Amino acid sequence: MLLEVIERGPEDGNNSLPPVVFLHGLFGRARNFGFFQRRLAATRRTLALDLRNHGGSPHGSMDYPTMAADVHETLAAHDALPATVIGHSMGGKVAMMLALQFPACVHALLVADIAPGPGGHAHSGAIATALAGLKFPPTLTLGETDAWLAPAIAEKPVRDMMKQNIVPGASPHWQIGLEQIVAGMEQVVGWPALPPGTQYGGPVLFVAGGASPYVQPANYPLMRVLFPHYRLVRLKGAGHWLHAEQPWEFLRVVEEFLRATG
Repeated sequence: MLLEVIERGPEDGNNSLPPVVFLHGLFGRARNFGFFQRRLAATRRTLALDLRNHGGSPHGSMDYPTMAADVHETLAAHDALPATVIGHSMGGKVAMMLALQFPACVHALLVADIAPGPGGHAHSGAIATALAGLKFPPTLTLGETDAWLAPAIAEKPVRDMMKQNIVPGASPHWQIGLEQIVAGMEQVVGWPALPPGTQYGGPVLFVAGGASPYVQPANYPLMRVLFPHYRLVRLKGAGHWLHAEQPWEFLRVVEEFLRATG
């Protein structure tokens, strides 16, 4: 499946460095990484992708090997391999699976606040189920979406994120593939079985939120098995949405990683 892509790069188009690819989390979309794209695009080619069932990309069944194959097909079509891949949450799991399935196509890997293996997204699964139970009114303005979402989502920042996935107006509807997301939540929360010996030997940086529970010591053994050269840093005080909560600190970590990996 070819995915929707937002691409930015140096104005002169000359860059021999590996492209930088951004993969968003559940209910997100490519443009969530706009700040980081604009900063890095001065010197690097950057591509932000809408994963399947999100943004402008097609809809379909969800599991990590399939989603990683989408990313590989899309980057190959854009002549953007090998690439340095940065993924947050669900996008981080997709990025890890891409590196494990297509190691020669990933120059380096940065995973934001998620670990390999089952876990994470449990709260998002409850949100997805609650959203599926909402019924759109005949018309819905953008200004009315907050109150419409409130029965399903208590947190204002989460409602603000979900607004981007609604097409308001006459006959309002979801732009995301909500039905497919709900059906695939077990796969999104989980992690597929991998053949013995599967690993990615390139440089890997896990960036965890200091106040987030998503990367724990119990995850470290599998992280080491799959990614033997990984490093882990924590952003003090940051939660799961670390790149939105501390954008400048996250950018600093990203730029240091890019310099270190060439």
